[in-house]
Amino acid sequence: MRAIVIGAGPSGLAAAACLKKAGFTPEIFDAGKKIGDSWRRHYDRLHLHTSRGRSGLPGLPMPRGPRYPARDEVVDYLQAYAEHFDLRPQFGCAVKTVRPSNSGWRVTHAKGASEAPVVVIATGLNGAAFAPDFEGLGDFGGSWAHSSTYKNAAPYKGKKVLVVGFGNTAGDVALDLAEAGVVVDMAVRGPVNLLPKELFGIPVTSLGILRKILPYKVVDALTAPVLWLRLGRNEDYGLKSKGKGPNAQVIEDGRIPMIDVGALAQIKKGRIGIKPGPERFSPGTCHFSDGSSAPYDAVIFATGYRVDLRPILGPMPDVLDKAGKPFVSGGRTAAHGLYFCSYYVSPDGQLRQSGLDAEAIAADAVVAARGRQVA
Repeated sequence: MRAIVIGAGPSGLAAAACLKKAGFTPEIFDAGKKIGDSWRRHYDRLHLHTSRGRSGLPGLPMPRGPRYPARDEVVDYLQAYAEHFDLRPQFGCAVKTVRPSNSGWRVTHAKGASEAPVVVIATGLNGAAFAPDFEGLGDFGGSWAHSSTYKNAAPYKGKKVLVVGFGNTAGDVALDLAEAGVVVDMAVRGPVNLLPKELFGIPVTSLGILRKILPYKVVDALTAPVLWLRLGRNEDYGLKSKGKGPNAQVIEDGRIPMIDVGALAQIKKGRIGIKPGPERFSPGTCHFSDGSSAPYDAVIFATGYRVDLRPILGPMPDVLDKAGKPFVSGGRTAAHGLYFCSYYVSPDGQLRQSGLDAEAIAADAVVAARGRQVA
């Protein structure tokens, strides 16, 4: 049986390996140049927030090393994973369309077209960088960029920088700048949740077992006093409280709270300033929602990504929502033989979720492919 996997990052490799184990011959297409291409472009100081033992993909644990793998270790692991399972993606092969066909699905790409009864789309949550279109940004005059292009603090030495956002990437970038002596503020547009990297010596992303025992709102209520004792109040950092717990934020809003790796200490020391959300820009200046303003030389938008699969799938209202994000990830969709791997954020770590999704997809794909053959 043939299967097509779109994407050669962690999700695509995991899906291909699981499909191969289930008896499929996977054909992998990726627009990039190498295994895990997007990981190679991440900022230099990136480390996983999930522990090494919970970050491996199905069938091959991560090799031993420090508890939290660095970016380059993840890249090396993905390369080793592909070699271990003899996965051979076709690179420079951007997919153009995915459409139903008599044999299941027809995928057109940069090198032609392929057909298979099963297609797994695994291009990831970081599909397209998103930066709000603020009034006056074109007249700002200073440099501005999305955090997806940030590598290290070197280009910002001697400048005053505004980091817009308060997720994990925003915290890492602001910390990197502050430790390099760059004057940096973070613009926080609303209430937030904070999490320590570890609780009682256990990685916070490894505590998901509580959610399997108790409702997530109960878990939030039980852990709130512990988090308060560990980190203090949000107001201690000039931040507003979310009004819902971290698990509720993930499950209801699809957003991961900031897991602190040192930024909060820098905020308390005054080395990272906190500003309200931006409202507009003028030459060399950001104007904030509270009426205040401040001068900056550069702005980094750590404002996340958007997923929109409509350009390749076309209108599929039973499969994609109005924004183009799949309704189902890691399971059977309304389109027979079409799957999506790791398109929803996980509080337990995205690599782990990629593996869980891949295993579930492979198990169901066997049934789907047999059904196609019978039909």
